[in-house]
Amino acid sequence: MEQKYDHIRCEKEIQELWQKLSVYAADTAHEKEQFSIDTPPPTVSGSLHIGHIFSYTHTDIIARYKRMTGYSVVYPFGFDDNGLATERFVEKKRNITPHGMTRSEFIAICLEESQIAEKKFEDLWQKIGLSVDWSLCYSTIDERSRYISQASFIDLYKKGFIYRKYEPSLYCTACRTAVAQAELDDADKDSQFIDIAFKQDSQDLIISTTRPELLFSCVAVFYHPDDTRYNHLAGKTIQVPHYNFTVPLLAEDTVTIDKGTGLVMCCTFGDKNDILWFKKHNLVYKPSIAHDGRWLEATGVLAGLKALPAREKIVEVLTELGAVRGIKKISHAVTVHERCKKEIEYLALSQWFLSVLDHKKRFIDAAEQINWYPEFMKSRYVNWVENLGWDWCLSRQRFYGIPFPAWHCQTCQEIILATPEQLPIDPQEKPFSGSCPNCNSTDITADTDVMDTWNTSSLSPYIVASFAQDKETLFGDTTTFAPLSMRPQAHDIIRTWAFYTIVKASLHHDTIPWKDIVISGHVLSTAKEKISKSQGNSPLEPENLLKLYSADVIRYWTASGSLGQDTAFSENQLKIGLKLTIKLWNAFKFMTMHPTPETVENQGNLGAINEWMLHELSQTFAQFTQYIEKYEIGLALATAEKFFWTVFCDNYIELIKNQLFNPEKYSKQEVDATLWSLHHAGLCILQMYAPYMPYITEVLYQEIYKARCKELSIHTTQLVDIQKPYIYAESVRTIELVLAVAEQVRKIKTEKQVSLKTELPELIIACTQEQKNMLEQQSLLIMGITHAQALTFNLAQELSVSL
Repeated sequence: MEQKYDHIRCEKEIQELWQKLSVYAADTAHEKEQFSIDTPPPTVSGSLHIGHIFSYTHTDIIARYKRMTGYSVVYPFGFDDNGLATERFVEKKRNITPHGMTRSEFIAICLEESQIAEKKFEDLWQKIGLSVDWSLCYSTIDERSRYISQASFIDLYKKGFIYRKYEPSLYCTACRTAVAQAELDDADKDSQFIDIAFKQDSQDLIISTTRPELLFSCVAVFYHPDDTRYNHLAGKTIQVPHYNFTVPLLAEDTVTIDKGTGLVMCCTFGDKNDILWFKKHNLVYKPSIAHDGRWLEATGVLAGLKALPAREKIVEVLTELGAVRGIKKISHAVTVHERCKKEIEYLALSQWFLSVLDHKKRFIDAAEQINWYPEFMKSRYVNWVENLGWDWCLSRQRFYGIPFPAWHCQTCQEIILATPEQLPIDPQEKPFSGSCPNCNSTDITADTDVMDTWNTSSLSPYIVASFAQDKETLFGDTTTFAPLSMRPQAHDIIRTWAFYTIVKASLHHDTIPWKDIVISGHVLSTAKEKISKSQGNSPLEPENLLKLYSADVIRYWTASGSLGQDTAFSENQLKIGLKLTIKLWNAFKFMTMHPTPETVENQGNLGAINEWMLHELSQTFAQFTQYIEKYEIGLALATAEKFFWTVFCDNYIELIKNQLFNPEKYSKQEVDATLWSLHHAGLCILQMYAPYMPYITEVLYQEIYKARCKELSIHTTQLVDIQKPYIYAESVRTIELVLAVAEQVRKIKTEKQVSLKTELPELIIACTQEQKNMLEQQSLLIMGITHAQALTFNLAQELSVSL
């Protein structure tokens, strides 16, 4: 072995070895029990940051562990290049806009840029050591995914779960598309509470609002039926200032009496309450806002303005009229689009919806059948489902995405779906041939919307399943779906990816999408904020980190986080990982100086020191397994760490050095037993570290163990074949006494400020008779570790030593 570990050279060689041996190819023939992973497809929108490395390495650690426990690991990888994020990325990079070109032209550009980004992503993932089967690779807009998305749509439409309706919808005027409830965030914004005088006959009635710019869309004014100030006005009308039209005064029991003046205007639409009242009271729809966020021509002085300028203008106009009776500065929570952080509007559109509100209990019951790690994350899901207020809007008014496989008859409004044989299809690129099956009209137009990107991402378990079966057999009345083994994901997308995936599996096959869901946290910057590309607060780019540290060191840092908890980026933890790689290299280099004997295992007495170490190793592995089976990878690593540093390096190797450097003082049987135990434990240690630090463990395996082991890689060795249980309670008691003696000697030498290797003419041990009997059998061991020339035992009640 070389003096130092050269991670740059070794990582490249090991990557080539893994590829040559097809170490990570999945057994799709089902000869072994499968462990299938629903791997998160990262968004293709530029670059990866350390937060991606953090969470994806967690998944890889589990994949490697499961592979070493006998499973055929189905570990695919996807790229989420379908949706607004990729569209915006391409627009910015190419300095183009999709307006003015055909959808197919724009999609071709997006695909070209996506492939460039995906290649960079794949190279980085391979450098970090992800044991992905790259033959199982997909993108969320490739032909496979387009087919599955459209087939899913048709299946759920035929089952009655999808409907189309002209409906008030959540709409982002900045992104020019409808959005779903799961894509919303709350943000605190400074605003004004403005008192405006409306005319009711000859009297002024004051209405307080934060959105005076929607006056043109006022269609009613409400009061609480128990409010004695206004209930005499039932059936009357009220005049809207500036526009001078009248709207009805109506009683509504959801109005808050003590908020503002107790009067509230209903505009189409300012918020969710407006929509509820609009439907309940069968009001007229009177829009103010166009899809680009500008006020319509019908709004007069506000025409062409956007929200804030329109607000300022109408306040100016109303002030000149004397209709503004008070302005109070406030800060309140508003609803924003999570992607662009712009405030959401509510516009009426013809949209596709997936029914979720009628099936909340079904989705909560499904969550109860899934194992949540950590368990408390399930409550986030349940709370989200219980508080849903909208069906899932599937439609997006964008260019880049998967089209709905549908046409619309303009004569009878019949919806015509594509046949399975036509999928995947873009109806705009392929006009419907023939006539309407309902009315025989030929006035048929293509659906122009594309699907919400989550509509495809929610089908990732089906995409994974399609690698093992024909995608054409995934949906239909006679099909079945077997839940995958594990879904790893971050906690912030429980309400989107986890929820939508559970919805799809439940509605398609009345089952769950996976058995286990494992929730990771985020990496936090020094400002305690989530690290992300949009935040621009990534402290170190992964490519630069890989130049400073080995992939194993970076992976070691990722495992330091607790399940489901956010973790602050820590360069200090990287330095600890670096020390570990150095320690591993040196410990195993020491082993190569003392090769194992030809005999596989001494069938006789291994000796107390070896039996103690093997006993501790067995206990460590049992605890290691217990933790990692529950996906507590950090606790599992800490268990292996404690054994390697404390038991193996600090104590065991120090205890056996006298045997190895002075073999003439011991029998051949004793030395052979120690050499076998040393090398056996080394292989066990490599197996426990292998999921975390795949490169250095592979190098050490190839260097020391491959010649006498049947497996070509440490990552295909089986834990059960090597991690044998050893129980030696008596030897544990004996060696713990030896270590206690050694510790006291170390303390005395340190106090006397002499080297720990200083020879001692005599070591006097005071102990009980039982302890003496045990220690006398280990005289050579004690003299070797303490450098004592002779031992003297005196009987005493407590163990103590003197020089």
